[in-house]
Amino acid sequence: MRPSDVNVQDRVLSVRNTQFFKSRLVPVGGSLAAALARYAPQRPPLCPLEKHPSNFFTTRTRMAVRLGLLEAGFVRLRKRAGIRRLPAERWQPRLHDLRATFAVHRLVAWHRDLQTRLPLLATYLEHVKLSGTQAYLTLTPELLVEASRRFDLYAQPKEDPDA
Repeated sequence: MRPSDVNVQDRVLSVRNTQFFKSRLVPVGGSLAAALARYAPQRPPLCPLEKHPSNFFTTRTRMAVRLGLLEAGFVRLRKRAGIRRLPAERWQPRLHDLRATFAVHRLVAWHRDLQTRLPLLATYLEHVKLSGTQAYLTLTPELLVEASRRFDLYAQPKEDPDA
């Protein structure tokens, strides 16, 4: 991302030429916009003689922050916070798991209007097919409670007093 791709005032990020050569606008919440606004003036200064535009997220030496660096930082942070799966588990939590967690939390929050909102989440996550987003429709405790409540309403409808 370039500095011009970060609009903290309108709380929108421009994500360009990503997977499948797509670009999109990504709305962000107020707390993330505020964090980006605090970070922006702390970035290393732009060099007017550079041939390529600067990246928004850079190291101290103005190099682009690469995925490997982010993943290594996430592992250090996860270990420091004591977040881990059982030792018998094959994989420990990864940075990419935050994407799945976000998607599941959105689906839980939108459970009443899922049919119309699922395509919105698919667009936000940049899934080419809706089935890519449907993969996040796993059974969570929150969804199980809601499904049970809906089944009870279906199986035992209230009687109409006027009938």
